[in-house]
Amino acid sequence: MDVAQRVAIVTGGGAGIGGALAARLAREGARVVVADLDADSARAVSEAVNADRPGSTVSAGADVSDTEQIQRLVDLAESAFGPVDLYFANAGIAGAPGLDASEQDWDRSIDVNLRAHIRAAKLLVPGWLERGEGYFVSTASAAGLLTQIGSATYAVTKHAAVSFAEWLSVTYGDRGVRVSCLCPMGVNTKLLYSGEDSGDALGRAATRAVTSAGDVLEPAEVADAVLAAVEDERFLVLPHEDVLDMYRQKGSDYDRWLRGMRRYQSSLLEQA
Repeated sequence: MDVAQRVAIVTGGGAGIGGALAARLAREGARVVVADLDADSARAVSEAVNADRPGSTVSAGADVSDTEQIQRLVDLAESAFGPVDLYFANAGIAGAPGLDASEQDWDRSIDVNLRAHIRAAKLLVPGWLERGEGYFVSTASAAGLLTQIGSATYAVTKHAAVSFAEWLSVTYGDRGVRVSCLCPMGVNTKLLYSGEDSGDALGRAATRAVTSAGDVLEPAEVADAVLAAVEDERFLVLPHEDVLDMYRQKGSDYDRWLRGMRRYQSSLLEQA
């Protein structure tokens, strides 16, 4: 898909990958709704993009785990620019480390990291099927293909996000609905370093597991990888190419991989 003149919604757009995606889309000629739980951050990104490309974005504060608020984003996009062509389900949270995560922690992680994708798809896919095209981009994580040391809520919901993206592609891919799933390792965002500030050894290990596994990329580099995948209509977006080798190793000998992950976790906890 050529994104020029297309209408896109980017959630979690107030910073990090989402902010970089909004800027990259606008640079390619798309018109973008920048959405974030933090309305001020979304507005700041939108204003910065519009300074270079006037009128290319609008912003909104929204909790995208809420169906009504997603609908308001769709309505805003349609009133400002026209029908939504692309939806970037990018908002995400890290989650609490270990089994001490509360029921509320689990509910919030499932709502933001998974159900937000499902709710958006339920609103958008029927219209895309009528029009014969649409594009859903899911921000998951390398944790969704591998796992995440530290946070069960993050690992489980990111696995589920990958699975839902796969299901969307299988179910609607022959009817014009394209799907891409972004699975990066370390990206230089607040989310990556949240474990360091958690006060928990597992939380610190979670951050170090990612930062020691490969390069920490800048959000703009990840946005470039996503737009290249959208242009190619490619499902799996791996800004860190090593993730594919890790995934293959996991599948080739699951027990060996689990033993290796336990050793890796032990070494990280010793450092923490």
